Amino acid sequence: AWVHGDPRKVIYPTDSYGQFCGQKDTLNENKTILFYFNILKCASPVVLINLQCPTTQLCVSKCPDRFATYIDVQASYRYKPDQWNYFKQFCKPGFNNPRKSVAQVLRDEDCPSMIIPSRPFLKRCFPDFSTKNGVLTVANQTTFRDGRGKTRNVTDLREAANGINNVLDARSVGMKIFEDYAISWYWILIGLFIAMIVSLLFLVLLRFTAGVLFWIFIFGVIGIIGYGIWHCYWEYDHLKGIPGSDLTVYDIGFQTDFRVYLQLRQTWLAFMIILCVVEVIIILMLIFLRNRIRIAIALLKEGSRAIGYIMSTLFYPIVTFILIAICISYWAVTAVFLATSGEPVYKVMANQTLCKYANLTCDPETFNTTNVTKLCPGAQCTFAFYGGESLYHKYIFIFQLANAFVFLWLVNFAIALGQCTLAGAFASYYWASRKPADIPLWPLFSSFGRAIRYHTGSLAFGALILAIVQLIRVILEYLDHKLKGTQNSFTRFLLCCLKCCFWCLEKFLKFINRNAYIMIAIYGKNFCTSAKEAFFLLMRNVVRVAVLDKVTDFLLFLGKILVAGGVGVLAFFFFTQRIPVFAQEAPTLNYYWVPLLTVIIGSYLVAHGFFSVYAMCVDTLFLCFCEDLERNDGSTAKPYFMSASLHRILGKKELSPKKA
Repeated sequence: AWVHGDPRKVIYPTDSYGQFCGQKDTLNENKTILFYFNILKCASPVVLINLQCPTTQLCVSKCPDRFATYIDVQASYRYKPDQWNYFKQFCKPGFNNPRKSVAQVLRDEDCPSMIIPSRPFLKRCFPDFSTKNGVLTVANQTTFRDGRGKTRNVTDLREAANGINNVLDARSVGMKIFEDYAISWYWILIGLFIAMIVSLLFLVLLRFTAGVLFWIFIFGVIGIIGYGIWHCYWEYDHLKGIPGSDLTVYDIGFQTDFRVYLQLRQTWLAFMIILCVVEVIIILMLIFLRNRIRIAIALLKEGSRAIGYIMSTLFYPIVTFILIAICISYWAVTAVFLATSGEPVYKVMANQTLCKYANLTCDPETFNTTNVTKLCPGAQCTFAFYGGESLYHKYIFIFQLANAFVFLWLVNFAIALGQCTLAGAFASYYWASRKPADIPLWPLFSSFGRAIRYHTGSLAFGALILAIVQLIRVILEYLDHKLKGTQNSFTRFLLCCLKCCFWCLEKFLKFINRNAYIMIAIYGKNFCTSAKEAFFLLMRNVVRVAVLDKVTDFLLFLGKILVAGGVGVLAFFFFTQRIPVFAQEAPTLNYYWVPLLTVIIGSYLVAHGFFSVYAMCVDTLFLCFCEDLERNDGSTAKPYFMSASLHRILGKKELSPKKA
């Protein structure tokens, strides 16, 4: 890609001679815009952007700002030289022969037959469309002369106009959004800073509020379901004796109006039974899993305490973000170089529809020596697109897949490095005999150094397995997109099943990899051994895993909603000028939802970054806790390393002394 690619093909438009518009140190340095001789041949804006329009294309310094035809300009060039000097800047470079016959000029396409008021967009001249009283116009005119003796209506360009106006409207909205960002960017940063402070406070307070929040939620759910049971019974009893209420669902059959079923006693009886079953299940789970729930809450509190001792871990996601940004940049630049690896392809453009050489490839250097110009007068060899027929160009798609695979591998490696680093830091906290006295100095930096020095291969291997599965999923999505219009039901069913299976496989591998990296950080063994030991350790504690996972997910989800929602509400009142104290400070915006959505989404991402560290901390402490239970028995010879609160939950009255 680096050898064959040329990003200038994306940055600069290309004229009919294969030259870039606006490229420095060339004749076109000051000619940054591409002009089309006959815009009527380009019915769609997509055709223009793809450089596939069958008309001569030249680089110009500015777009035309008036209507004019070559016939009128040539007829008056003697006494109106200014008009000729203006028009000829849109002719081929070096052409200055107004005495040449109009027929020959138009045949050879030395000059355009007409120019139309235009404006630059995407570095190309598009007609300056507008509407006046609901009528499509160009420069307030509804008709124009095409320079070939015909008067045409602006609606002839309607197909192009519709697409262009939509794009221009989008550009107008985009400019307003950009203005809103320019005015409110520092307030957005303040909002994100507030989100960071709130996230930190939430994590710190979890050691005191984790149990309270969880039990409030659980008893709230029990209370709501209990109210539902009472309401169902009330409705069931209220419908007693009402005509038709004793009918069954089977009697009335299928009804599109759901309210019909609410008039039946049987419906409310079914609802009441279902809610009773759910209530009983929740209560039984709380009774039988109470110790495991207490352990989960204790681990959550312990995680908050660990982060309090190793605060630097909260800012490690910034390192992961930088690494992933580098990976994305590398992938994007390489993809652009690959996409621009084609050689210029030139094709014969003929004015005569019966020319047998039309659209055939040609060589501009030897074209004038061939007999094509004799058989097809006015034919030209013009640039068409970038491509090629070599072995390299045939396999560019395969190279793009390889580039995507490298991207997935690198991103997964960056994530794995972060998980292993955090796991090592939090494991050093758990296995410290006296906390915080025995926690190593700079635990995060030490863990990062160990991961880079000793575990790079293991992390790369785990990332490789996950990247292979993700690449298969990308290929399946590509095939699904290509086969979307097919009528083969079996093919679509098979593809859907494969997508589902590989989605599940990816989720399972992420779970295994995450815990394998924790075991690697603790013991330093290779990936396969660590993955096997982590899997069987979790299977031996599968109920604890399920309980801890759900309790953690709930509390972290609650925290994300609290942070994003709280900061979002504050931002809404601020940007809508509903806070009297800051009413004068609030900026005047085109769309107040632009900074509001940015603050809400940004706050959620900030909270997610902090809480991902917390989730990794809890997972690490849980594996260490399970390993501690299996390796030690609480005796003087084999003391537990767990905290006193966890020790009490297990039923021990006092903590045995630990070996230093």
